[in-house]
Amino acid sequence: MKHLSSFFLFLSLFNLTFYGSTAQNLIQTTCKSCSKNESSITYGFCTSSLQAAPASQCATLRGLGMISIRLIRYNVTDTRCHVKMLLKDKNLDFYNRSRLKVCLDLYSDAIPTIKLAMKSYNTKKYYDANIQISAIIATATTCEDGFKEKEGAVSPLTKRNDNTFQLSAIALSVMNLVMNNNG
Repeated sequence: MKHLSSFFLFLSLFNLTFYGSTAQNLIQTTCKSCSKNESSITYGFCTSSLQAAPASQCATLRGLGMISIRLIRYNVTDTRCHVKMLLKDKNLDFYNRSRLKVCLDLYSDAIPTIKLAMKSYNTKKYYDANIQISAIIATATTCEDGFKEKEGAVSPLTKRNDNTFQLSAIALSVMNLVMNNNG
């Protein structure tokens, strides 16, 4: 009996190690492909983003697609909240306040858009999901570009906009891989 329980313990540890490394390999392979096919995606950002997400360690390629879309949703929601906090600053000049208000509108509109993208992806309406996620890229780009209209102005959202852009590009790239694998 003692040998039998030791065998099952070994088998369990082997399965955890094997499946954990398989998922890691899927994330690494996926991110290599994404960063190779899309210059705006950095391998390190892709792997760290996907690895940090719950359930990514046992996800399929299609599952990584949904995880990447969820990451966009969390990012968009958090960025919107951050913009609201920045707008509470009474010392904010007119130019930055007006640009932040535009960003708030953009990110507010992006929340239902990314929710719709999740539904489209779940029902394998990849063309629709592609359009919806592309709209999120436009949100980040438009928000960031608004601060460049005045010479010397610095966007307080550059990092967040870049993250939104990269997460969206990852989702589009993974979705393309899924479609090419008949997913």
